[in-house]
Amino acid sequence: MPLYDDIGHDYASVRRPDPRIAARIQAALGDARSVVNVGAGTGSYEPVDRRVVAVEPSEVMARQRGQGAAPVVRASATALPFRDAVFDASLAILTLHHWPDLSRGLDELRRASRRRTVILTFDTSVGGFWLTDYFPEILEIDARSMPAISDLARQLGKVEVVDVPVPHDCVDGFLGAYWRRPEAYLQPAVRNGISVFPQMADVESGVDRLRADLASGAWRDRYGWLLDRQEFDLGYRLVVA
Repeated sequence: MPLYDDIGHDYASVRRPDPRIAARIQAALGDARSVVNVGAGTGSYEPVDRRVVAVEPSEVMARQRGQGAAPVVRASATALPFRDAVFDASLAILTLHHWPDLSRGLDELRRASRRRTVILTFDTSVGGFWLTDYFPEILEIDARSMPAISDLARQLGKVEVVDVPVPHDCVDGFLGAYWRRPEAYLQPAVRNGISVFPQMADVESGVDRLRADLASGAWRDRYGWLLDRQEFDLGYRLVVA
């Protein structure tokens, strides 16, 4: 059973496309007129001015796609049910770490698209996110599941890597979205929209420490310098092949 069949029931309420990130993705797609969006979830960041077909294995996620969303095919990234080179571009947004076989999935992205592949992922070599001080298991889980950018380049060939800084008021509730709004991580609804939290053995002790540090001012003492930043580079990257 896909992970999001368990945790994704309210996903669409906390994971909405941020227009600034969407603009970067649109630019990376270039002049591609047809796109396959693999691991599409509820449809965030799917372009509306191009022909899009979504691929999503989770029924729970597929049911949350909005009216007028692109047609969705229930399938795995490792076995796309399309002919070779049938799309101009393939797209994969914050999904690689959920794939059962990354290498096969990357091969399928390249096989189905004739011009380019666009991937939004996370570079684990970029450290410094304060949230891992409270939830150190994030580092262990990311080390197991997040592919290195160098590994992607090795399989995809020549790639362009584009930094994607996170705005301070990002409306898409992925893991790093609330870097300047720490109180958000205290909310169960927010954590339920972030796949790493359900994978942790101990979430509540981190929540308790963060709540205490926010109440005492300890968080502001250590990380208050962030409150003047408008955006922050946490390691999110667009990889364009």
